[in-house]
Amino acid sequence: MSLRKAELVTFPGNKPKPAKTARDPRIDAFRGLALIMIFINHVPGNPYEYLTIRNLGFADAAEAFFLMSGIAAGLAYTARFFPSERERNGLWPAIAPLWKRAWTLYLVQMVLSAAALAIFGIAYQVSGLPDLLTQINMRQVFQNPTQGLIGLPLLTHQFGYVNILPAYSVLLFCAPVAILVGLKWPRALFAASLGLWVATGVFRLNLPNYPNEGGWFFNPFAWQAIFICGLLTGLSLRQGKVFFPRSRLLFWISVGFLGFVLFWKYFPGAENFFNIQMHHLAEAGVPFIFTSHDKTFLAAPRFLHILALAYVLSQLQIVTWLSAHKYATPARLIGRHGLLIFAVGTVLSLACQALMMVVPQAEWLAWALPPLGVAALLAVAWLAHVSGTKTPRKTAPPPEPEPVLVPITAGLRGQARPPV
Repeated sequence: MSLRKAELVTFPGNKPKPAKTARDPRIDAFRGLALIMIFINHVPGNPYEYLTIRNLGFADAAEAFFLMSGIAAGLAYTARFFPSERERNGLWPAIAPLWKRAWTLYLVQMVLSAAALAIFGIAYQVSGLPDLLTQINMRQVFQNPTQGLIGLPLLTHQFGYVNILPAYSVLLFCAPVAILVGLKWPRALFAASLGLWVATGVFRLNLPNYPNEGGWFFNPFAWQAIFICGLLTGLSLRQGKVFFPRSRLLFWISVGFLGFVLFWKYFPGAENFFNIQMHHLAEAGVPFIFTSHDKTFLAAPRFLHILALAYVLSQLQIVTWLSAHKYATPARLIGRHGLLIFAVGTVLSLACQALMMVVPQAEWLAWALPPLGVAALLAVAWLAHVSGTKTPRKTAPPPEPEPVLVPITAGLRGQARPPV
């Protein structure tokens, strides 16, 4: 008589949930740093801009934000797409959280657009400066309100500094397909993503603007490439694997590329020389995504720079240690509440812009406002953390019956199967 492997039997209504993995401190820490840098860069003319990532090369905090968001999405939403979970619960419970998040991003985008109009409208009423009504692409709404207000909810009209969330929302809406493909054919998904990125640059694919001409500043067809790189990383980590392998050769190639970028930007005469060479390549017919630094289409120099930087940082053990250190707690706290902090930071940065325009003679504002804004972001993150950890007391429910391990006996009928 042989016994099959013991199976875990649970009582009806107690569906087991996917196991949660330990939270990687690097994700929260780097996302927090990216959000701080985005806020600083969204207050143009302040001296702290020289401390942000864009001074290390071609990419800036926006690329880091998309990459970290892809990793976080892969870690947070992948488990529900596992075959065992789909068989138990169906596909909709896996798709619904992603689409709900995409809808939340859309609503936040509408609130931020309204806040931007209010901030610059109030500043105009106070100062009477007509330039306030044409800042950050607001001219259409103030001078052509019918068409401008049609474009806002359709996402075809976006304000400057308030245009990251639409692309991110579109990518989250499409993420279920990407996750399903990535679970079965991750390399095929990576190849398809790169192919779409190249095709976007060659054929200038983009979502349309209205009433302005052109397309979205953060082109989803291009920026999906960096999001998919993050998604595949998070998806693989959720399965206990790695997508981009640990390789000494790849590590030193990435280090060499980062050094070459710094040489390009800061060695006297190098930037002009290399830009001329890229111009010659463009004249020879090489697609412009390989011969420019265009942000809308995520040109190759920007794309490669953020990938190389992320790979090098991911391979250094000291980075993990620093990310988990107590002194990195503020960055982790900000990164843990990414959407809230981004929204608050956007409103604060626009208010700082308007204030600096209304009072241009107060040069000290450029020094004072960014640190005060970062302190405000940290305070908001702390309040969100505290309010999230406080839960009302409830009467303890009766203990649930413990699952029973029952051996499935082969070849026996009508005999009792005692629990183990």
